[in-house]
Amino acid sequence: MLSRVRNSRGRPINAPAAFILALAAASALGISFCPTDALARRARTAVADGVPSWDLTASCRAAGSIGGYGGTPDERMKACLATEQRTREQLNTNWSTFPAADRTGCVKSLTFSPSYTELATCLEMRSQVKSLRDAKPAETNPSQRK
Repeated sequence: MLSRVRNSRGRPINAPAAFILALAAASALGISFCPTDALARRARTAVADGVPSWDLTASCRAAGSIGGYGGTPDERMKACLATEQRTREQLNTNWSTFPAADRTGCVKSLTFSPSYTELATCLEMRSQVKSLRDAKPAETNPSQRK
């Protein structure tokens, strides 16, 4: 039999609600009960050291299985892996030129089946957004133009 948990007013609440509240409080404090969360945190910490190492075989196999492009699924998978390897090499070359906050933010945003192409795109977009924000704004009001 479940024992009753009481809220701050002394009213009983059911055990599942208490559990959910405990998880929410733990999450707010940064306490993780999920091993994948801990692994993700370690991976984010290592971002400053270099380009993450991802196994893209499954992702490229899935991309290769989609028809509509030339070649066999195996050829498409190999082409995908070759493209990702070239992109990773470019990222390795330019890694230190990207701000640490951008590197960390982009790696954190790629949670499901990440790819080096997505990482490169994210870093390029952040760089372009920053340069657009830093640029002097142009006159946008046509009535003030001469």
